Formats: sequence, C-alpha cells, structure tokens
Amino acid sequence: MVEAITATYVQENADWTITVSGRGKELTAKAPGIIAARDRADQLVEELGEGGRTTVVHLLNGSALDFTSAYMTARLTLPKLPPLEVPPPGSVPKQQTGEQTPAPASAEKKPVLPPSKQLPKAVEDRKAPAEPVPAAETKIPKTKTPAKQARA
Repeated sequence: MVEAITATYVQENADWTITVSGRGKELTAKAPGIIAARDRADQLVEELGEGGRTTVVHLLNGSALDFTSAYMTARLTLPKLPPLEVPPPGSVPKQQTGEQTPAPASAEKKPVLPPSKQLPKAVEDRKAPAEPVPAAETKIPKTKTPAKQARA
C-alpha cells in the first residue's frame, strides 16, 4: 500500500513555510510565495521518496481545497502593474503617429567603398545621369510574318 505524503503550507507575511511529512520523515523549508512554495514542496517530496510514483496531499489551513484555491488564484492572477497612462488626444508623439521624419542629407550620399571596389574615375564620369532619359522612339518597319509570306 502507498503511503500518502502530506505537504502543509503556513503563510508568514509574504513568505511561506512548507512542511513535508511521510515515510517516517519530516522536512521543512521556506519560500517567497505560494508558487515557489509549491515548487519547493516538490523538491522536498523527491528528497523523501525513493523515486517512483508518490501521492502528495497539499494542505493550507488543513484543507486541500483552500490550498488549491490559493494556488490557482496566484497562478492565474496577473501581476499588479501601474495604471496605463493614456495621453490626451492630439498629444501623441510623432514617432507613434506614423509620420516619418525626413532623412538627413548625409543619408542621401552613397556609402564610401573600399579602394578595391571603387570604379576608376573615367568610368564614374561616363555613368548615366541619376534620372533616366527616355529613349528615342524608333519605328520598326512592318514586315510580313513567315505565315503571311507563305500565303502570298
């Protein structure tokens, strides 16, 4: 028959004292909250046990229901955060409005390349201007396609 191990929790201000008893032994520890206390109780149970499968009853004020309620409330409760400050309309900073600030003039310049990657000065001078120039329109004379030539 399997002997149940009992983990008893006692709150002392913000800290919790855990007493795990079973198999003729009793171990005690402290933890800084009920969640940490539950984790510490698991460690103490491992120290008591021989490995294998054990049944642990967690008690707060002598009640498993009280422990479960306190533990689940702690696990499911959001941490206390300062209240969210909402700025009045019209006072939203530029970075949050989606407006982009113009890039500085230095950003428009090309990055400096190492000498091994730079083109000779003569090639730089012959480069096309930054704005594309439309190509001269040329008319291609209409010729008959091979299929039309065969019919003729």
